Amino acid sequence: MKAVLSSVYCGSIEYYSVLKNAEEVLLDSHEHYAKQTYRNRCEIYGANGKLNLTIPLVRRGQRVAVHDAQIENDFGWRRLHWRSIESAYRSSPYFEFYEHHFIPIFEKEHTHLFQLNQEIQNKIIQILNLDVIVKETESYQKDHSGYTDYRDTIHPKIAPKNKLAGKRYIQVFESKYGFIPNLSILDLLFNEGPNAISFL
Repeated sequence: MKAVLSSVYCGSIEYYSVLKNAEEVLLDSHEHYAKQTYRNRCEIYGANGKLNLTIPLVRRGQRVAVHDAQIENDFGWRRLHWRSIESAYRSSPYFEFYEHHFIPIFEKEHTHLFQLNQEIQNKIIQILNLDVIVKETESYQKDHSGYTDYRDTIHPKIAPKNKLAGKRYIQVFESKYGFIPNLSILDLLFNEGPNAISFL
């Protein structure tokens, strides 16, 4: 399968299921940034249930391509996000095994959203040992012949079409709030470790 995907922040399980099952992915770096999408947010499982982590962006009057979207670094969001991730997953079976991969990313001050998303995605592809070719688009195209387009279907407000995105695994706070499907890949990785690949 060949797929077109958006750039996302700590993508969902559905997103990484597409990456795992694709032989080639076109990452759209030229689409317009859209609010309330996974492009600058992810969902994790905190002590009080589902928690949205959103990267603040520099606001401009006009529409901007994803590769030009700038991060607003004056709010200390990196520290807040990492503390939230650490608090949510410190007691998970594999957090200590993987945290050293992510700490340098959250310590680094990225200026552009696309760069940050790519650094995280490349690290997760490496950890999961996914055999996929990822290429960036050179310009925006509405249609990509021969590719399945997931840009508008993998979205926080759209139920996952992939049944694997709802496959159950043990979650840290499941006894309090039940199983929450299709969270960030970080939830699956920190809870299932090397076995995470079998849930994608």
